[in-house]
Order: sequence, then structure tokens, then C-alpha cells
Amino acid sequence: MSSTRVQAAPQAAGTRGDDALVVDGAGTSVEAPAEAETVSAFDAVKPESARGREHFIPVTRFALLDRLTSPAAWRGNEAREARRFFRYLDHWRRQQYTAELHELEETYEPFSPDSDLLMTRVFTPQEQAVMQARVIRGMKHILTQANYVQIDSSDVAQILTRDSAYGLDLYVDLDVFEEVLIYYRGASTKRDQRRRWNKFYMREQFDIPIFQRLFLLFKLKPFDTHVREVMAKQNLSRREAEKLVKRERENIPPEVKETCIYMKLFKNIPRSDLEMVFPNTRVRFRFYDKLRLGATAGGGLTLGTVSAAGKVALLATNPLAAAGALVGLGGIAFRQAMNFMNQKQRYMVVMAQNLYFHAMADNRGVMLKLAARAAEEDIKEEMLLYAVLTKEVAHRKDIPDIDAAIEQYLAASFGVSVDFDITDALGRLIADGVVVEEPDGSLRTMPPAEAALHIDKKWDLYLDELPEAVSAEGMEFEGGEPPLSPPTA
Repeated sequence: MSSTRVQAAPQAAGTRGDDALVVDGAGTSVEAPAEAETVSAFDAVKPESARGREHFIPVTRFALLDRLTSPAAWRGNEAREARRFFRYLDHWRRQQYTAELHELEETYEPFSPDSDLLMTRVFTPQEQAVMQARVIRGMKHILTQANYVQIDSSDVAQILTRDSAYGLDLYVDLDVFEEVLIYYRGASTKRDQRRRWNKFYMREQFDIPIFQRLFLLFKLKPFDTHVREVMAKQNLSRREAEKLVKRERENIPPEVKETCIYMKLFKNIPRSDLEMVFPNTRVRFRFYDKLRLGATAGGGLTLGTVSAAGKVALLATNPLAAAGALVGLGGIAFRQAMNFMNQKQRYMVVMAQNLYFHAMADNRGVMLKLAARAAEEDIKEEMLLYAVLTKEVAHRKDIPDIDAAIEQYLAASFGVSVDFDITDALGRLIADGVVVEEPDGSLRTMPPAEAALHIDKKWDLYLDELPEAVSAEGMEFEGGEPPLSPPTA
């Protein structure tokens, strides 16, 4: 492939790099990319300098559209035609996600904790299991397309043991959950301020590693399932296991039901404070708090006991003085107990206040936001790739060079480091017929005007070829209370 150049809009003063996207199949202008960097779940706890690059492109599609359709980058009237095609492609991609979202919403409705609709279908346990797996699979697909990175369950425990950015000691029991999915996007840092005793309480700045976006899906285990697991794991009787499970679930609000699937989306969550986003988070006293409160309580009770001992000895001769001493000692003990409770309450307030400003969406709202983000990530990838492929015929073997050139373009134009997902973008353009791969590996791309008409025709045929939606699971019932289970054949 010969050198291909896509010139972006003129660069403003003070911005970084050269706004040109260069691809050289011969390898003279662009070095072949090194071994691909991957973002693993463990990267979530690595320092900023040691993390791999993410697929997420932190640039709006509007800014990318303006840069890629600059008149200087195209011949004649092609810039205007390219802009029209990109807008068509944007709406077409969003329509595909809307169709996928319709099916996912229908499957999720029986598990939604926020639904205010009348349920007219009843499902067997086997059908519920199939639908639950479909919801999980659908959310994983949307999250992957939105360029989120999964934190594996084996890494969650390691993150949960790290020091809290807010000075809290938090604990979460993950054994109460049947399903737990955690995804993040944009692991970075933010500046904050704090005061520490060893710095004479002077204000100092420090960096907090954060997840710019954090997704959490969870579903409680059925009570009986959890009890049987505890019985087998700890060799307990059923009565003992039930007591233990009930005690473990005391921190879960009663509104959280084991039949529902909960989804949460947060922003700028400190990486060391993942515990905050779970419904069963417990705040524990730090060693410093135990030492301080223990010393205060021990000293107060000791002095109160010594002071009251003499008066208690006069119980026979002066019962009123002895009774007063005992009441005073009880007051000291009560006050010290309240100190413990108030300190824990202050911790809960700190956690609630911080979590309030991090929350973005819940349940069905999460599905809508993530589907929109997935569509936007797809269209940004496709615009970048099309801007290269449409200039001249490329070949499958040129893909590594094209990938490296696009990454360099994003770094030069916007100052961002991205691991561009070229394989995924190419697959979608080929599936839509905008790019055709010849038997010899050549990639033939429609010019902008023809590509716009092609998407227009696909849109016209979409409703004509819309398949009939059929609900495979459940049984309809009419009026009244739904039956406990569908009748067997």
C-alpha cells in the first residue's frame, strides 16, 4: 500500500503534534507496532505509569467528525459527502443498538427492581435462569463495545484490601452474591487535599487513583442456596448456618431482593474504595480509632470506678450516695459507648456523602447510558478507519500499519494514548458492506457519496425486514394474582 494521508482541520496554537494521519505500507513513515499492549484486570491497581492503554477514545464524536471532514483532507466536494456519510453511519449504528436494547429490556423486566408495570407472565425457575444468563451476556457485550474493562473476581479481593482514599476501613462479604460483574473505564488519577497528624495537620495535596467510570452488577444468592453452601463449607447444621447467613445479611437493606438484578454506574470512584458501591458495605474501626477510643473509654471508666468505689462501700450506711455513684458510673459507661457509636455514624456519613456525588445511574438507566456509549465508541472507531481506507485500496497485511497510524494521529491531534481496536471496527464496516474484502485480501471501500446511499438503502429496508418479536419464555395469565408457577404439561 502506498502512503496515504488524511489531513485534519488546521491546528490551534498551543496544541500538540502534527494533525496528519499517515499510513505507509512499506514501513518507511510508520514503524510497525510493537507487541500489542493489553489492559488486564490487574491493571486496575497498578500505578499510572505501569498500566496498559485502553481501547476507549476520550474524544467526542463531534470533534472527531470536524477534524476528519476538513476540506483540506479530501478532494473536491468529498469532505461534504464524507460528513454526510458519517452522520448516516452514526444514526445507523445507534439504531442497531436500539434494537438490541429492546430485546435486553424485555428480558430484564422481570428482574428490574424499579419496574412499576404489571407483570402478565410467569416464569419457571429454569426459564428465569436462561433469562438471567441472557441479561448477563447482553450487558457484557454492551460493556465490551463501550470499551469498558472487566475486573476479574480474583482481582476484586486484592483491590478490596487496599487502603481507603477517604480514611475508612470498609469490608464487603462477596459470598452473599450469586452474580457480581465489575467493569471500569478510564483508570486515571485526580488531585485532592488532606490533613495528617504527622504533617502537623497542614493541608497537603495528593493523587488519588480513580476509575472515571465504574459499572457494578450484582444479584443476591437465594437464601436456601447460601445456607446450603455455608453448611457444606463450614460443616454446620442447618440451624447454625441459617443464623450465620442471617447475620451476614444484616447489612443489606431489606429493599434489596434476591429475585432482582441490580446495576449501578458511578463516576470518579477511588480505586481503593470499591467497597463503597456494594449494598452490604460495613464500616470497621481503624487501628488508630480503636486505640484512641479504647484509651478514652478505659481511662474514663477507671477514674469513674475509683471515684465510685468509696461511695459504694457506704451502701449500708448511706445508700443514696452509693446509688448516686452507681448511676454516675453507668453514665460514664453509656457516654463511652455512645462515643463508639457516634464515630461509626460519622464514618457512615462520610461514605454516604462521597458516594452521593459519584452515582450516575441505576438499573435500566445504566443500560440506556451504556448502550449510547457503546454506539458512540463504535462510530468513532469506524470514522477513523474509514478516513484511511477510503483514500485508496488497502490490503489485509497493511492492518498493523494502519492501526499504528491511527494511534499516532490521536496522540498528535488530541494528546491521547489509545490502543485502537481496528479489528472490531473493520469487521463492522465489512458486515455493513461499506468495505469489501477481496479474495486476495484487498480492502475495497465505497467512496463517501456511494457509502451514504448504501446506508440509506439499508435503513429503508430495515423496517421491511424487521423480524417478529417472540417471547420464548413465560406463560401469560389473565387478571388477579399470578400463579406461583406455570402448570406442567
